[in-house]
Amino acid sequence: MERQLISSGTPWEKSVGYSRSVRVGNQVFVSGTTASDESGQTVSVDDAYSQTQFILRKIESALKEAGAELTDVVRTRLFVTDIDRWEEIGKAHGEFFSTIRPAATMVEVSRLINPDHLVEIEVDAVLASPSKP
Repeated sequence: MERQLISSGTPWEKSVGYSRSVRVGNQVFVSGTTASDESGQTVSVDDAYSQTQFILRKIESALKEAGAELTDVVRTRLFVTDIDRWEEIGKAHGEFFSTIRPAATMVEVSRLINPDHLVEIEVDAVLASPSKP
């Protein structure tokens, strides 16, 4: 099967050795995504709800580049720095996935790469057909 690597153009992709997302056949895997804008600045510092919304919009764009949509998402993984904020994070997640209802995991981690990041999310998607553009 063809392996399609999708880049966001950040300098870290080559130095760390990862892709923004990878599509293999009818599967798309989106790397961990944080609330950093195109200039590398963290958006919505100390607002887990807004960071989650921002992240999911970034993920939606990454999926589109791979020929997928949010409705193709079958699994989400949320890494959070404060599990006590699960309701605000979950509310934002629900706004995107309430009818899609992918398998989901939310775990607390001691920290993320940037101390202003409260949430990091990765997703897996399965397209109905491997030939979906």
